[in-house]
Amino acid sequence: MTQQQALSDDAAWAAFEARDRAYDDRFVVAVTTTGIYCKPTCPARRPKRAHVLFLPGPEAARMAGFRACLRCKPDEITRERLAVAKAVALLDGAEASLTLEALAGAVGYAPHHFQRLFKRATGVSPAAYARGLRARRAAEALDEEASVTAAIYAAGYSAPSRFYESAQARLGMTPSIWKQGGAGVTIRWTVAPTSLGPLLIAATDKGLCRVAFDEDAEGLARRFPAAEIREGGEALERLGARVVAELETPGRDISLPLDVRGTAFQEAVWQALRAIPPGETRSYSQLAVAAGRPGAVRAAGTACGANQVAVIIPCHRAQRSDGTMGGYAYGIDRKRVLRRREGVQD
Repeated sequence: MTQQQALSDDAAWAAFEARDRAYDDRFVVAVTTTGIYCKPTCPARRPKRAHVLFLPGPEAARMAGFRACLRCKPDEITRERLAVAKAVALLDGAEASLTLEALAGAVGYAPHHFQRLFKRATGVSPAAYARGLRARRAAEALDEEASVTAAIYAAGYSAPSRFYESAQARLGMTPSIWKQGGAGVTIRWTVAPTSLGPLLIAATDKGLCRVAFDEDAEGLARRFPAAEIREGGEALERLGARVVAELETPGRDISLPLDVRGTAFQEAVWQALRAIPPGETRSYSQLAVAAGRPGAVRAAGTACGANQVAVIIPCHRAQRSDGTMGGYAYGIDRKRVLRRREGVQD
């Protein structure tokens, strides 16, 4: 392989056998006995491995003399990716809400088909992406505008009522409290012993807002300077026990409540991370694709670094495209242990 040299033939074959959608835009599978090339997810029966070549994309396959599979239509990979990227750009630049019909029409797809394409690529629907974008803009505007109402309109909401319908769920606090820098929010904390060292666990009444190694209450207060910081509590003890159990035995409790906030792109990356099963990994490039911005590989890595809840949003399952681990806020040794605990050998 050329462009995809970082992906070994063994890894490509495993993705092909598993029909893993995450690899549809990373390579095509050329079958020497039939002269055709397919997506990794092609539903056709798998050929023998000796008859398979892995090539960087449709153009390389055509140059090598192969023709496109009529069943999985691998030439549509690039078209679909470009359509999603164009749709994301349209949503980012829109001053008013775009309907699914208008968005799909602008990129040349039927609405219901494009809804599936967009969600498969980003992990969220176009409407959910737009809501996240407006919420991010509202959070930024609440820091800049003189009034909450001005911030709501600056963020692109048609009326204050539309913002208040979703603000509590998206921001984790009311607009006025957000404007005051989180004043009035109570965060309870504890430090729990684990096999990887002491773990700070902190939560609002909505969910976990900080899970971190090598941090104490002083560090928590610096991160949330306007909040009331309190130690312990019965509810936090129960929640903390669930966090420790998830760290020691990954995949047991995927329903842990969270109260974390980020940009629409960061939240899409975090959602993609939470969708990775224990024992599997994704490259920063794959996470960027899943978040709807294939070119934002470095930003995907930054989103992993901005993760406030270690292990619960499993950024230890992210790695570089060449298969190496990349960085980790709490040390490479911990990342290696977490991955090996899940069956990943680096």
